[in-house]
Amino acid sequence: MSLNKPFIVQEGYVFIAVTAVAALICGLIFNLYIAVVPALLMCFFTFFFRCPQRDIPSDENVLVSPADGRVMDVEEVYDDLYLNKKCRKVVIFLSVFDVHVNRVPLAGVIKFQQYTCGRFKPAYKNDVGYENERYSIGVAGKSTNILVTQIAGILARRIVSWVTLGDALTHGQLYGMIKFGSCTEVCVEDNVEITVKKGDRVIGGETVIGRIVN
Repeated sequence: MSLNKPFIVQEGYVFIAVTAVAALICGLIFNLYIAVVPALLMCFFTFFFRCPQRDIPSDENVLVSPADGRVMDVEEVYDDLYLNKKCRKVVIFLSVFDVHVNRVPLAGVIKFQQYTCGRFKPAYKNDVGYENERYSIGVAGKSTNILVTQIAGILARRIVSWVTLGDALTHGQLYGMIKFGSCTEVCVEDNVEITVKKGDRVIGGETVIGRIVN
């Protein structure tokens, strides 16, 4: 899979097409004022499902942000899904206006994956990583391992993945998206120095969130 997809990901085609047809029908049968609503929705879906190209750092010893958004927390946790040890977790909140495609922070092979059905609480709540619908992948790199989790928000109803167990991923490669409001978490081992803090704005595939130190 290439690092970049078309400017609009295919998951958005049906939303854009349906609202475009609705706007056309409303304009022809009723009037242009009524057609404004579906036309605005079409513009929103075109904006939401955008997939801008990104300049991925060439240094594969750095971890890039998996998503656009704001860092909500950097904390120490114990991961019992993949890393099975104490680690540090970076939590990134994506508003409905952020790019919602996700990129793998580190080149490596998917050694673990887990999809969990759940609730749809607001993505900025502290416990959404445990209660909400989510999809996790564990990536084994050359020098470290990471766990990346996509978490659905109050508006999201589907997490999309374009990869599966055993796939070899390149640095910054697109691997999925979360439809509408969401949150993305990255758990890293202790040989990764975190380079972001709570409140920072990050750009998926470009912002360095960590650096391998050994």
